[in-house]
Amino acid sequence: LDAAALVGDRGYDTDAIVQYAADTGMLVVIPGRKNRKVQRACDLYLYRLRHLVENAFLRLKGWRGVATRYAKRTSSFLACVHIACMIIRLKNS
Repeated sequence: LDAAALVGDRGYDTDAIVQYAADTGMLVVIPGRKNRKVQRACDLYLYRLRHLVENAFLRLKGWRGVATRYAKRTSSFLACVHIACMIIRLKNS
């Protein structure tokens, strides 16, 4: 993976995942599980941005054409996602 940061929820808090991300030079933004003896520091600003991205996918799944992927071609599917995003954005403005 080529990314600056690995952002995930508590379910991804395993030593193997954290070690892999650290070895590849990624910033690990995964809050520690409650049963960890030593808690890691976590960038809460980036962690809150993860929530916004998850909400965007949740809204896109509400569109039947996007959720079931009726489009046969990738370009048509991407166009459907763009239209859905524009309409969702216009409704929230």
